[in-house]
Amino acid sequence: MKDKIFGVLQRVGRSFMLPIALLPVAGLLLGLGSSLTNTTMLETYHLMGIMGPGTILNMIFTVMSEAGNVIFANLPILFAMGVAIGMAKQEKEVAALASVVAFFIMHASISAMITINGGAEKMLEGSTTNVLGITSLQMGVFGGIIVGLGVAALHNKFYKIELPQVLSFFGGTRFVPIISALVFTLVGILMFFIWPVIQQGIYAVGDLVMRSGYAGTWVYGFMERLLIPFGLHHVFYLPFWQTGVGGTMEVAGQVIEGAQNIFFAQLADPSTKEFSVSATRFMSGKFPLMIFGLPGAALAMYRTAKPENRKKVAGLLFSAALTSMLTGITEPLEFTFLFVAPVLYGIHCVLAGLAYMLMHICNVGVGMTFSGGLIDLTLFGILQGNAKTHWIWVVIVGIGYFVVYYFLFSFLIKKMNLKTPGRDDSEEVKLYNRADVEAKKHTGKGADAASDEDEMSRMITAGLGGKKNISDVDCCATRLRCTVFDADKVDEALLKSTGASGVIKKGTGIQVIYGPRVSVIKSNLAEYLEHAPEEEIMNETVEASELSGSEAVGKSTGNKSGNVIKSIIIKSPMTGLAGGIETAPDEGFAQKMMGDGAVVEPTEAQVVAPADGEIAFVFPSKHAIGFVTEDGVAMLIHVGIDTINLNGEGFEVFVQDGDKVKAGTPLMKLDLAYIREHAPSLVSPVICTELEDNQSIRLIAEGEVKAGEDLFAIDITE
Repeated sequence: MKDKIFGVLQRVGRSFMLPIALLPVAGLLLGLGSSLTNTTMLETYHLMGIMGPGTILNMIFTVMSEAGNVIFANLPILFAMGVAIGMAKQEKEVAALASVVAFFIMHASISAMITINGGAEKMLEGSTTNVLGITSLQMGVFGGIIVGLGVAALHNKFYKIELPQVLSFFGGTRFVPIISALVFTLVGILMFFIWPVIQQGIYAVGDLVMRSGYAGTWVYGFMERLLIPFGLHHVFYLPFWQTGVGGTMEVAGQVIEGAQNIFFAQLADPSTKEFSVSATRFMSGKFPLMIFGLPGAALAMYRTAKPENRKKVAGLLFSAALTSMLTGITEPLEFTFLFVAPVLYGIHCVLAGLAYMLMHICNVGVGMTFSGGLIDLTLFGILQGNAKTHWIWVVIVGIGYFVVYYFLFSFLIKKMNLKTPGRDDSEEVKLYNRADVEAKKHTGKGADAASDEDEMSRMITAGLGGKKNISDVDCCATRLRCTVFDADKVDEALLKSTGASGVIKKGTGIQVIYGPRVSVIKSNLAEYLEHAPEEEIMNETVEASELSGSEAVGKSTGNKSGNVIKSIIIKSPMTGLAGGIETAPDEGFAQKMMGDGAVVEPTEAQVVAPADGEIAFVFPSKHAIGFVTEDGVAMLIHVGIDTINLNGEGFEVFVQDGDKVKAGTPLMKLDLAYIREHAPSLVSPVICTELEDNQSIRLIAEGEVKAGEDLFAIDITE
């Protein structure tokens, strides 16, 4: 249980890195833009004439400032997407879309509850804010994280769900945004009642941290470094940086939560005279540590290496030290002494806490994006001026840290004979990273990733010639669309034995027809390919009987014997030239692999409903519409051949999923000239995808037909 919780926390921490990775570029834009438009700075250096208000440079830097500021202003939705992407097992783009949908719906639901209960003026002062134009509760990044984690959980549970046949189009990944929207409507309502209580708790924790003074700052710095080997430091520091745990402050008339948000709000506010140290206490301690302390440790490891090995370690250690100084990326150095000398890392954590405390004592007001290197120090310290930041103390304390790290590390390495790089001839001279830590952690544990292999996906992979023969995997409404390197390696019999009703080869393009459940099959296959063996497989025909539990998707198109007891008339959805389905210029349709029906080559632009019924789905590329008649007949109107490749161009759709329509209701409008030019054919199959054994198609119209005229009948026999 403990290992499971730890593993989840690790994944959560890693998922934070995606939105956090946006901060350096945003900080660079905001830092430069705000610094170089600051009136005080311009007057001090006599630059008003060339960079003051009204100049070209001023306009450029103002744009840069606003471009950077918009990232920090919208971090909640970025965290919602980033966490969902990071926590999703597969189909991460679906998780991203669902998180955005859920984020909007949650805040819209909260907004509705606020309105119902008398509006924002009835709420506690400072408890509401504007979230992307929506009046909602002040949830900050926590709101985004809640959405991201919730959507990821729903995604991982449902992205391969199979629904009943009539609803199968909405199964798999398409179900994720739907269930996310429903769940987060409820979450939004609950949050209206729950979040104010949580908010008070967060503020209480923040007050406790603030009241703890310098001791609290030391504990923060110590814990932040201590958690790095476990990958949990993001989970620890993020609440301080982005939520009320790190304090609240009114900046430019707006209540801001979180230490980093407060700093950047002050940075963007030209009226700021001095940055809040109560906020920067959670950031500024990194600067003496990363710019001065760790380079001192690197020099100590170099000087204590065996003379014959110093050349080998010089390049490694000095490049790692330079990286730490410039960018604040310390992993190569920290993980090296974590491996070979844990005691050094323990001392490093103690000194890290002390660095934070000293910066707090010296009132250093330098913030950062995510690292404490020279770049951030220059942007957010030096360029802002010593009066606003007291950045000079970083240098003064930093020099002391360089000396302490150098002499202390040198003494301990020699005294304890620690095997830092270059001191052990039996080992390769190298620095270590997080991958090495993970590998060491899992040493002796067997990888069981392949133990739960999806048998059907394995067979599909083999049928396509093995993983090395597969270039791309995708799907449309009914077909698994794959690109292979060598079509000769494709085993059609093996693919059909997995339940496919047909296989179509078009050069290196392979289409395997499974019907509406194809999205689930595609997700399973994509997941399997992540860990499938890198191999090519030559054609080996496998009999269907060898597959246990495989199901045939294709059904008989009808039993023509017996008395016809009922006929269901399907009308033509288009004006044009009608013919039997076997005339379709596509093997899959012509051989009735997806169902039976007719074709119409349209001569007019409008497509109408072929009967009374309901829109089951509109395919994202708009070229196909799923339809269920009021008699329960599942149909597909597929405009043109291979029109999925048009990506919606040439189609204007008037309906959406779930719409009830009458026969003749306009469904879409076609740009016939565009489709004719860019698609192989305009011939449009109109098919019944789920005929029963006692149902058969009888063509009524052949040749010219008008929209709304009888096209074919479904005869039902007893």
